[in-house]
Amino acid sequence: MTQDKKSIVLEFPNGKTATVTAGTTAAMVIAEHFPEQEKTALAAKLGQHFIDLNRPLREGGAFKPITFATGEGKDVFWHSTNHVLAQAVKRLWPDTKLGIGPAIEEGFYYDFDREPFTPEELKRIEDEMRKIIKEGLSVQRKEYPKVQARKLLEQRGETYRLELIDEIDEETIPLYEQGEFIDMCRGPHLVNTRMIGAFKLLKVSGAYWRADARNKQLSRIYGISFPTKDELKAWLAQREEAERRDHRVLGGKLNLFMFDDISPGSPFFFQPGTTIYVELMTFLREEYRKRGYQEVITPLIYDKALWETSGHWDHYRENMFMCSMDGRDASMKPMNCPSHCIMYKHHFKSYRDLPVRIADFAPLHRNELKGVIGGLTRVRKFSQDDAHLFVTPEQLEPEILDLIGFLNFIYKDVFDFDYKVELSTRPEKSMGSEASWQKSELALKLALEKTGLAYTINEGDGAFYGPKIDFHIKDVIGRSWQLGTIQVDFNLPERFGLEYEDKDGERKTPIMVHRALLGSLERFIGILIEHYAGKFPLWLSPVQARIVTVNDEVLDYAAGVRKEL
Repeated sequence: MTQDKKSIVLEFPNGKTATVTAGTTAAMVIAEHFPEQEKTALAAKLGQHFIDLNRPLREGGAFKPITFATGEGKDVFWHSTNHVLAQAVKRLWPDTKLGIGPAIEEGFYYDFDREPFTPEELKRIEDEMRKIIKEGLSVQRKEYPKVQARKLLEQRGETYRLELIDEIDEETIPLYEQGEFIDMCRGPHLVNTRMIGAFKLLKVSGAYWRADARNKQLSRIYGISFPTKDELKAWLAQREEAERRDHRVLGGKLNLFMFDDISPGSPFFFQPGTTIYVELMTFLREEYRKRGYQEVITPLIYDKALWETSGHWDHYRENMFMCSMDGRDASMKPMNCPSHCIMYKHHFKSYRDLPVRIADFAPLHRNELKGVIGGLTRVRKFSQDDAHLFVTPEQLEPEILDLIGFLNFIYKDVFDFDYKVELSTRPEKSMGSEASWQKSELALKLALEKTGLAYTINEGDGAFYGPKIDFHIKDVIGRSWQLGTIQVDFNLPERFGLEYEDKDGERKTPIMVHRALLGSLERFIGILIEHYAGKFPLWLSPVQARIVTVNDEVLDYAAGVRKEL
């Protein structure tokens, strides 16, 4: 039997399986087994890998279509539009060299080595992109030996691509081809340019190659695209309203906060902004007292040994600010969980002491790239309403249910947000045994099912140490923001050697639950500014009343009113 004739087994999200012949494409599988998604599927997921619809399947595994409704689908769509943008620029200015061109949170950008684009040139690029889409070019992934791929890119004069390819360890390099255009990319991509229904180029900016000011500055074009014109029209209207509510603008007008290059990505809060910040913390502290939390204060800088024990040194180091302490490698903390493990371990616990609920507002620091920090929604220094629960197996489900109730109280009763729920499962880069991950995912799933809340599975988006439930609120103009999270972790308690004495006298390892409600307070304030357009609820408003006098005769009376207030 030849390789192409062997049978492979595919497992579908509904629990069913199908046996297909190796070499069958993802599109063929979707047409037969997911006919309702045949026209909307953009790519597919096989196991832990996302693949093109025209990719022949060689191995079996978990299989599902990817549509624009998912984050992965939007990435595929926007990345594919990016290739059309790059192809249009190369057609108009063939000598232009390509930088990088990723999909981003909303849309995409591509960097080009040439002088800044003018508005008239952007219009020419859009016209050329429409031609490329109308041509209906087939998009093909081809894998080349590294030497051959490098030669192809060298022939095309793509010096930036050569720099990138020399850093790749793999001996096989994927290149994507559409018409005369070739680009190095892992994919996946749309299989035809005609699948792009509508797009808009938004703006031009400068960007240093690899975000390093010592390198050449390139010209960056931002854009957005959608399957239909109606979706683009709705997004542009939403964007216009979002610009009117932009917290960076309103924050300045209302004297809430500022930024300075002396500390990039770290906000300075003026007194009115500090009032909101402190009021949120006060509200949470009152709820913590009602719900049995212990608030603690922890250090900001820790020896490298802590991060090696927790796993952050191997899995999160690129996001940490490094420093030296007494001649030893150290880091400012990006999260609180390891320090809470240290505190739990300081006093031996009985099962009667559990659950232990530790809350912490200590400042955190994460080394976000300069190109992604902006306003309060992506910062380097922040505090979050962070807490960690240490529980017995019997306490796990009741505690998760209580946390879901806590989140619902805040989102619905206090702020009147609609929200949706996602269960995020094990990512490729993770630690811990398969058994502990399965137990964690099952605990979260069972708790969600008990609440009756509708939820979706977000495969591969869990934290590196455990799965999580993510809560996404919807603001007044329909944008989705991920805020709260509940994560079950069997790994960290084992790595730190945490124990308690059970009722049978045996020493056992507690289960750890990571929990945030509002998330970063800085980010949440940014969301609130835009949600309320600066007109906060009375209890949060930094200015709740003003006393206005009509003449000097009532000044003494006004002073008395002020004193009473």
